[in-house]
Parts: sequence; structure tokens; C-alpha cells
Amino acid sequence: MGSLVVALAGPAHADPGDVDAAARGVVRVVLIDTQGPEGEAAVSPVSHGSGFAVTPTLIVTNAHVIREALQDDTLRIGVVPSESVGDTGNGAFARAVSVSPRNDLALLEIAEDGLRLPPLTVAGVVSGDMGEVSAVGYPMNVDLAQGLEIADIFDAQPPVKSRGFLSGQRPSRQFDTLLHTAPIARGNSGGPLLDSCGRVVGVNSFGADSDGSDAEFYFAVSLRELLPFLRANDVEPITNALPCRSIDELNAAELSRFEAQRAEARERITARDARLREAREAARDQALLEISEARDNAIALALVLLLLGVLAAGIAARLRRSAPIADGQGEQPAPTPAPEPRVIIAAGLAGACFIAMVLVWVTRPGFAELEDRITALLGDTQGAGEDDTQPPSLAGDGTLICTFIPERSRVTGARIDDVEFDWAADGCVNGRTQYGMIGGEWTRVFVADDQTAVSINVYDPQSRIFRTDRYLVGRAAMNAAREARNAYTPPACGITDAARVLGEQQAAVIAGLPDRPNERVVYSCEAAGPRPQNQQ
Repeated sequence: MGSLVVALAGPAHADPGDVDAAARGVVRVVLIDTQGPEGEAAVSPVSHGSGFAVTPTLIVTNAHVIREALQDDTLRIGVVPSESVGDTGNGAFARAVSVSPRNDLALLEIAEDGLRLPPLTVAGVVSGDMGEVSAVGYPMNVDLAQGLEIADIFDAQPPVKSRGFLSGQRPSRQFDTLLHTAPIARGNSGGPLLDSCGRVVGVNSFGADSDGSDAEFYFAVSLRELLPFLRANDVEPITNALPCRSIDELNAAELSRFEAQRAEARERITARDARLREAREAARDQALLEISEARDNAIALALVLLLLGVLAAGIAARLRRSAPIADGQGEQPAPTPAPEPRVIIAAGLAGACFIAMVLVWVTRPGFAELEDRITALLGDTQGAGEDDTQPPSLAGDGTLICTFIPERSRVTGARIDDVEFDWAADGCVNGRTQYGMIGGEWTRVFVADDQTAVSINVYDPQSRIFRTDRYLVGRAAMNAAREARNAYTPPACGITDAARVLGEQQAAVIAGLPDRPNERVVYSCEAAGPRPQNQQ
């Protein structure tokens, strides 16, 4: 990631989880006498200081901590980690790679296989005053107070943490130092000074002289000395200078964001409902007007047909009365003459008018049609009232490119490169890795074999947000997580009910993790463009 700049703003409280995570890579640096008083082979500790890992096998400490070993070939340098490494022992020998007495820095390399340490993250350039800091190391006065003998320092023990405030940067003894108030003592030398996110901002070196009545101040070698020293020895440490936010702050920000989105959604729904009400009222008025006009027209037409029918009937009756009647002769009556064609036509017209009048009257629009007409009128405007402001769903298949969102993340040492993966609607990633469903979220738990970290990946296809929560746990918790992970076999993609099954399987690992992660890396995803085809 390169060297970045960090500002230690205000007296923010350090997260104990961050200090504990950093403490995993803090070690005792022990000078060991390999020759007894009469020249016999022996192993006995002479003195100790502190140090911290910048890579799994490289350790930073003070030059003055190992000074005697550089001048006496009967002394060897040992490192004792904060946690037991198992049957192989609690420590290992180390050799000095580089020593710089000018700025009191030394770089050690673990000389034996088997001991690998979680490296600490180094901050960029420290600026600002009064930020809270923590000193981590192995003060001798604590060992004495606990009744530990010097031989007991070979036992893996957690380092001591103390808090104080950064008081400023100032040159001292020909090199840049940080002045702070986190208590340190003999044995703390070479241990890290951490910011409120557990990142190294200095290497504790010495304390100010005090007669008991003065305030206590302590000095740490500044990053202005440490970073050039490491790079001069071809060591590129993990550096990070993103804003130091706590998980609680991120959760509060996410809650505020959710509330804002919900309020915005409520406003959109209210506005949509208002538009629909207005549209319905307008449609109702228009439907009433159309029905009323249609009824009036039908009644008027029926009346016209009635009049025409009456008129035609009257004409037919008049024509029939005016038709001549032949006289009959003899005893037999005269036959009735056939109606004239004009009478038939007039009578037929009258009948047609009466029938048409009845049909027009019966089929005239009624107010029972009001709802149907309103629905028909709203059909053209219904689409305009729908919420079209939401992004399209990526619930289906597709290749995604996910970009880091710094303002929603908390990073101390994790990678923040872009992430690419293929997502399927059934929770299958890249065609082979099934995600489980936990609490309505697509989730996959990853338990690392080569580092002490557990990651939980979560992807939301609707919002296109991909999140990784990293838990930097101790060796015992990591072993328990590995045992829980090894106890189940994740279902393959395409297996029936795979998401539910994997969600239940992963619960055992999640149950053993702390309440809050140490890091949260959040990405925004979008569909990838067309990909070039391989040429044969």
C-alpha cells in the first residue's frame, strides 16, 4: 500500500481489541548466556527488552537492547512470543540483521524455522498532538511484582499494555522522538508505541529523569527514523494511514445511513402516494364526467327514438285509416284488403325506433362502472408513479468489479485492492464457492491457515455492497476456529438447500469469534464490462 499519512486527531479512545491484536506480534528480546561460570555449556538469561514483528520473521527492537550480545560471543539473542507455539517450545534464537546505534534501532531475524509472527501495521507520518497512544512490552518491574524469576521470561506471557497521550515530536539524542505519557519501564525498550487503531507510531526507547514530583514523560523513536531504517534494509512494512474509526463509529454511521435511506424511501413512497391520489381524483372526476355525458346522450337519444317511434306509429295509423275498403256483394262478407306498403314501412320504422329506444335505455352507462373507468384511466399513468430511482438488481448471474469505500471501512493492515468475482443468484461465487444464508445475508467464513485471522465475507446483491469483517484473534482462538471449520465440509454449488446448510455449518465458527471485528473492508460493486475472448 505504500507509505501514507495519518493524523492522530483528538483524544479518541484506543480499542482494546486493536491493542490485543497488535500484541500478538510483540515479543521479549532476551540476551542468553550460553557459557557457564567455568566454561561449561549453559543457557541462562542475562537481560531482556521488547520487540515487535514487521514481517513474520523480522523483528524491530532498540539497538541498546542487544548491544551486549554484539560485543560478547558467548551471548545469543532469543525471542519469546506472547503466545505459546506448541511442542516446539516458546521461543527461538535470532540474529542481528542491522543495528543503528545513532537512532537506537535494530533489526533481528528469527534464525530457526517454526516461529512465525503476525506482523504489526505501521502508521504513515504522525502529525498532531494529544492523540491517545498505547505502549506494549515487557517491563521488568511488572515481572518483579509478580514474583517472576529471570528464568521465567522463557515462558510465553502476554505483554503489558499502558495508555497515555502523545505530547509531540522533538529531536533528542541526535534523532527524532515522540514524547508521550504512556508509562514504560526497563524491559519496555524496543516495544511498539501504538495509535488508537493499534498501528505502530514509534519504538519505545527511554524515559525522562524525574525526582518523583515531576510529571512522567517517555520517548519513542519516531517513524521518521523507523521507516527509512526499514527501507534501507529492504523491508517494506505493512503501512496504513486511513482515518482511525472505531467499529462502533462505523456501526453508528451505517445506522444513520440506513435511517436516512429509510426516511428517503418513506418520502418517495409518500410522494408517490400523493401522486397516485391526485391521479385517482383526476381520473374519478374525468370518469364521472364521461359517465354523466354518456348517460345524458343515451337519454337524449332514447327520447328522440321514442318521439320518432310515436311519430312513425301515428303515420302508420293515419295511412291505415285513410286506405279505401271494397264493398262486399251477396251473403259473403268482403275480404280485408292488404295494408299498403307505406303503412308497413311506417309501422316497421315505429317498431324499430321503439326497440332501439329500449336498447339505448337499457345499455346507458351506470355509475357502477365508475371504478372500472378509473382503473382504465390510471393504467396509462400507473408506471409514472412507480419508484424507478433504485439501482437495478444484480441478484442474477454476472461478473462484478468491487471498489474499496474508505469512508465506510476500518482498515489497519488488510489489503484494499479491487475485488473481482462471478456471482450467481443461488449464492455461488466463481462457479465453485458456495455462500451460506445467515440472518438474510449471503455469508462465507474463511479461516486462514497461514495467518491468525478469520474473515467473514458478506455480499448483498440488491445494494451491490461486498463487505469483509476480519477478526485478528490469538493463537488459542485461532486453533479453536480451525477445529470448528475442519468439522464440516461446505456443500458444493448447485446442491439442494446448500445456502441454508452452509449457514448452519458456519455458525459454530462465528460463535467463537469476538463481538466486534478488528477490521471492516467495504466495497461497492458494479457489473463488469465484456471480457476479451482467448484466441486459439
